[in-house]
Amino acid sequence: MSDVIHDGHRARLRKRFLEEGLDSFEAHQILELLLFHVIARGDTNPLAHRLMTRFGSLSAVLEADPRDVASVEGIGEKAALFLTMMPHVTRRYFHDRVLRDQPRLTGSEAVANYLIPLMAGRPEEVFYVLCLDAQCRVIYPALVSEGTVTEAVVHPRHVVEEALRHRAASVILAHNHPAGTLNPSQQDQRVTRRLVQALGPLDIRVLDHIIIAADRAFSFAREGLLPAYQPIAE
Repeated sequence: MSDVIHDGHRARLRKRFLEEGLDSFEAHQILELLLFHVIARGDTNPLAHRLMTRFGSLSAVLEADPRDVASVEGIGEKAALFLTMMPHVTRRYFHDRVLRDQPRLTGSEAVANYLIPLMAGRPEEVFYVLCLDAQCRVIYPALVSEGTVTEAVVHPRHVVEEALRHRAASVILAHNHPAGTLNPSQQDQRVTRRLVQALGPLDIRVLDHIIIAADRAFSFAREGLLPAYQPIAE
């Protein structure tokens, strides 16, 4: 009888999603719906509530370390992997939608539209080098560094290697600020100068350095902070 009740609840929740989407769902109900796909039978409602109690919000559950999610009673490794994979799939989905149109990144707004989905929901700082062709279309978005919440260490050699490997005519530098502060730090400005100087002798121009914080973007070029390449006098 218990399984019949739970099966009926699952059917009602699935039907509601098909008819209404997720907008009217509470956070724990979204978790319930997701858990249906990895927990074949039984009541997932208490599991969803345990997750919300432990992590505090839907986004916190999905962005948590899979090992922490798996430690919640009744969840396990399989369900934890499925839940924490959601932000990664979402990033790929939104980024793929941008890529379908093969946009030319000729302005800071176009670059922001490309980068925001690529960095959405990342809890750690990451640094990308967008390798561009002569028409400013992306050849390859090279992830050159992943760090902590506050810092990603960037080595000029790695940036140069990626630009050469993908035969970039120019590049756009990009990183995120997970804490939400949009303005560049002194370290951000130092890294920008070093990379402009490293790529300049190879005739690879740095078109911009973009900082992403949530759905906002800071452009070094737009704000007049992008340094020019200074050849070393012989």
